[in-house]
Amino acid sequence: MKVGILGATGYAGQELVRLLHRHEEVKELYLGSSSVAGEDYETVYPHWLGQNIGILQDENIPDMDVLFCALPHGLTAERTSTFLARGIKVIDLGADFRLNSAEIYEEWYKIKHPASELLKDAVYGLPELYREKIQGQSLIANPGCYPTATLLALVPLLRKQLLQTGYLIIDAKSGVSGAGRGVSLGTHYGEVNENFKAYGVASHRHTPEIEQELSRAAGLPLTVNFTPHLVPMTRGMLVTIYAKVSEGVQEEDLRSCWLDQYKEEEFIHLLPPGTWPQTKFSSGSNHAFLQLTLDKRTGNVVIVATIDNLLKGAAGQAVQNMNLAMGWPEAQGLKATALWP
Repeated sequence: MKVGILGATGYAGQELVRLLHRHEEVKELYLGSSSVAGEDYETVYPHWLGQNIGILQDENIPDMDVLFCALPHGLTAERTSTFLARGIKVIDLGADFRLNSAEIYEEWYKIKHPASELLKDAVYGLPELYREKIQGQSLIANPGCYPTATLLALVPLLRKQLLQTGYLIIDAKSGVSGAGRGVSLGTHYGEVNENFKAYGVASHRHTPEIEQELSRAAGLPLTVNFTPHLVPMTRGMLVTIYAKVSEGVQEEDLRSCWLDQYKEEEFIHLLPPGTWPQTKFSSGSNHAFLQLTLDKRTGNVVIVATIDNLLKGAAGQAVQNMNLAMGWPEAQGLKATALWP
């Protein structure tokens, strides 16, 4: 099978290369880059020396089976209809097809949606929650990293009406790779090292995506307080969530709900009581780790979820979606456990 990556030199793109290079069904890999076309991939990423990954191409897309688009918002949607008409399955790691509403997209991303007519055809690609809808589809919106960790934790509980919907606080932390490979003042070493800061406060673009999917789970519109933070590490994501339980709900009810949802899932792990997720549990892997406790003193449940922002939060989940779309074993090419220490 021939697979392509647009944005192959970004951090998520490079992770896609790493995963697809060892995927049993991928026989040919097209590497697209608008900035360094003509360069050998090993020149851009010397740690690939000797692997014969290939030459980076301009973005005149040849025929292929699946195309991963790891591009800034707006750049994928304007070409997607052409790809689909050619029989190419599109997995978008950007934001263009995550939101159901073009109006909400335009409000948060400050551009006109380039292909709003395709929104009805796009499937939200979080396999553990929407597996049946993803299978065999041609246009898959890969979720954002913050939404992935948040939704894995909250959606099952909201579906069972175990949480009150008027009080949801999401306090999230991410490594610097979440900002991408581009240079900006906020990600310079001197700005990040020995520093810890909130950003996108009350304005982060993952907020409407989180609210959309949580509202779908709850069956009514809801809003959240979502605050992301940048921590001085390369990769990893840890999300702490505070919520109020519905009347009469006990901690065991919450755990049982998670167990019912995830007991057969290869990549989702419910930790035993007293063991709390750490970013190193998932670093370099497609695995997610969950824990909760019900604070009887305050009546709040405290939930913690961790993923690798570049794997389960981006490239790993995208490959998981490809496997579902093509009818292959869902974990194919994704068996690696985390790197430790």
